[in-house]
Amino acid sequence: MNADLPTLFISHGSPMHAVEARRAGEAWRALGLRLPKPKAVLVASAHWETELPMVGTAKRPETIHDFGGFPEELYRIRYAAPGAPEMAARAIELLEGAGLPATANSCRGLDHGAWVPLLKLLPEADVPVAQISIQPSLGAGHHLRVGEALAPLVAEGVLVLASGHMTHNLREWIADARRRGSMSVDDRAPEAYVREFAAWIDDALRRDDRAALARWAEAAPHALRSHPTPEHFLPLMIAVGAAGRNPRVERIDAGVDSGVLAMDAYLFWPQR
Repeated sequence: MNADLPTLFISHGSPMHAVEARRAGEAWRALGLRLPKPKAVLVASAHWETELPMVGTAKRPETIHDFGGFPEELYRIRYAAPGAPEMAARAIELLEGAGLPATANSCRGLDHGAWVPLLKLLPEADVPVAQISIQPSLGAGHHLRVGEALAPLVAEGVLVLASGHMTHNLREWIADARRRGSMSVDDRAPEAYVREFAAWIDDALRRDDRAALARWAEAAPHALRSHPTPEHFLPLMIAVGAAGRNPRVERIDAGVDSGVLAMDAYLFWPQR
C-alpha cells in the first residue's frame, strides 16, 4: 500500500492515442514511471453516465471499444487488468456514508476513457482497476462531493484517476476530421477560446476556488463552446474533491490536439 499518491486528472483524447506516438501519450508514460505503484485504480470516466453513482465490481472487466470509424488495430487491443471488487465495495461504502446513494455493477468493463491512458500509465495491466460512473444531470458540485467522499481511498493507496478533457468540442473536431478525411489529430495552433478557458480553470484550481469551479458553466469564459455537454469536464471535479482541501496543484501541458482538444493533465497532491 502506498499513501504517497496524488489524485490525477487526464484529458484522454482520441482513442488513437493508444496507437499513435503523441505528446499526451508520452506524458502518461512518464507519469507511470514516476508515480508510486498504486494498490488499485478507481477511474471516473466521462464515458460512463448514470443517474446516480455506480461502481464496477467485475472481477475481470472487459475492454470496451465504445467508438466507431477507427482503424482495426484499435479494436484488437485488450487491457486485461484484474478487477478491484473489494476496493469498489469500499468506494460504495464511503459514498453511502456521505449520503450519496451508490450501487454496484458487476458487468461493466473498462471504456476507452479508462483503458487508453492506462495502457501508457500501467502498461503491465497488473494493478486492479474499477470504474465509477458520472452523473451529468447533477452538476459539478455533486462531483466535488463524490470526490470528497472517496478521499480516504487515496490514503489507502488507491489512485483516483479522473478521465475527461480540459476542453471537448467534439463537434468542431469531427467536422475538421471529415474535411481532412482522417480520424488522426494534428498539431495546429490552439484556438483562442481553448487557451482562455483552460487558463481560467487553472487559476481556479490553484486557488482551490471550489465555489467558482462548481459554477464553471456560468463563470468560465467560453464554457459552453469548450464543453457543449458537461460529461468530459465533470471527472476533474472528482479528482479535486478526492485530494482534500488546498492540495498542491501540478499541471502537465500535453498540448492541444487539432486546435480544440486541450490535453492538460493535473496532479493534485494531498496535504500530509
